[in-house]
Amino acid sequence: MSEDRIQVKGMKFFGHHGVTEEEQSIGQRIEVDVEVEVDLKHAGKVDDPNLTVDYTLIYQLTKEVVEGKSVKLIETLAESIAGQLIGKLKVDSVWVKVTKPNPPIDNSVIGYVAIEIQRDK
Repeated sequence: MSEDRIQVKGMKFFGHHGVTEEEQSIGQRIEVDVEVEVDLKHAGKVDDPNLTVDYTLIYQLTKEVVEGKSVKLIETLAESIAGQLIGKLKVDSVWVKVTKPNPPIDNSVIGYVAIEIQRDK
């Protein structure tokens, strides 16, 4: 495991995820933070972009999941994002936080609900 990390935080997307029919049909904003562990020492020493992970790929893979097929649980979104990142990027591990701002819970005012997971290769 590396102690080096690339962070891509504050990604905002629009998805159709949730348990209720309204969430599935109307959709809502979904926010995602991602952190990947990867050895960055050599890339940093020789200044070679080919020796690191392109953070635009992290964004693109995350966007494909969130804006793709509807799911009921943000836990499922987090697992899918982690699976895509680990499967397609050369990283040691991935941490994913999926946030649903202002969830529709019994007409109450809740800032957000979030799921955080970490998966190793």
